[in-house]
Amino acid sequence: MTNRQQIKKLVGVATLTALVVGLQFLSNYVTFGSISITLALIPIAIGAILYGPVIGFFLGAVMGGIVLTAPSTAGFLQHNAVATVLLCLLKTGLAGLVSGFIFKLFAFIAKKKENNNTKKVLFAAGIIIAALVVPVINTGLFIAGASIFFIGLFGDFITIINVVITTNFLVEFLVSAILSPALVTLVKVLTGQYDLGFANDFSGFISADSNEAVRA
Repeated sequence: MTNRQQIKKLVGVATLTALVVGLQFLSNYVTFGSISITLALIPIAIGAILYGPVIGFFLGAVMGGIVLTAPSTAGFLQHNAVATVLLCLLKTGLAGLVSGFIFKLFAFIAKKKENNNTKKVLFAAGIIIAALVVPVINTGLFIAGASIFFIGLFGDFITIINVVITTNFLVEFLVSAILSPALVTLVKVLTGQYDLGFANDFSGFISADSNEAVRA
């Protein structure tokens, strides 16, 4: 990667980082009853898809750091500060990491196909699944961590499941599901018209028209 591409990559990652920070701070303090809409998972998925698993982990860890500042996290910190910090950083970090690897797998399979339509379908499927897996892993790891370190705050495992499913997970998953088709278009446009140091080869996902676009 040239110095120019590295600079463009830094700009792209910095933009996504700013989105994660802004959206998560908004989620920290804007709630609807007991429900907070966590839109920060979307730029984490975008970063994992465009820049790979390591950037996905980084963006997820950034989100986890902002979650630590939320008023709702105070009770967890008082109960077990070390476990709270590790859980917040790792649950979204690992969600971004796995999301990046899932897309890389789909991209690898797509490159082996000769049919262009098949390639595009695989790329699109990889984007959608990579986006949907972020809230699933984020919630799954939270449930696991809460059942190990914070069972005293909830009472029992069933209560943990009920609280998590009825507060954040359904909203997070539905938001990711609704926005997934838009992510397919967004990734196609970004990779077709810009050169921002992307980690993956998106050439099989871009139409002939997009290839003619002037790269920034």
